[in-house]
Amino acid sequence: MKKIIKFFDKLEDKVRGALSHFPILYAFIGGVGVVLFWKGVWETAEMFPSLYGIGSIALSVIILLMSGLFVFYFIGDNIIITGLRSQKKIVEKTEKEIHAEENETTKIRMKIMKIERDIGEIKKILKKDEK
Repeated sequence: MKKIIKFFDKLEDKVRGALSHFPILYAFIGGVGVVLFWKGVWETAEMFPSLYGIGSIALSVIILLMSGLFVFYFIGDNIIITGLRSQKKIVEKTEKEIHAEENETTKIRMKIMKIERDIGEIKKILKKDEK
């Protein structure tokens, strides 16, 4: 089972990496996959009379709220965050802007690591002074 999961994980990484260079094709393929998935869910739900109309809405809202997916699915956290920060959507950013953000993030991580080392050294000094 682990081999199968690992295989599909690696396959996903390769496909996602290749498709990320073609956002319109990526969106089209993703859209087809999502529609086919929901078509299957819809047809399965039709087998249960209680899942018509309001019953279907009620159950879906409960499931989505309990799983934390209600806002994420219909709006998305990235949209909310970028809206609050007045940032561009990722698809609107150039590759150069994305790399610049990655470089800035790396610099921040390095600074945090240095601060952690400095704090560790200060703790060692304080422990020696307590003795």
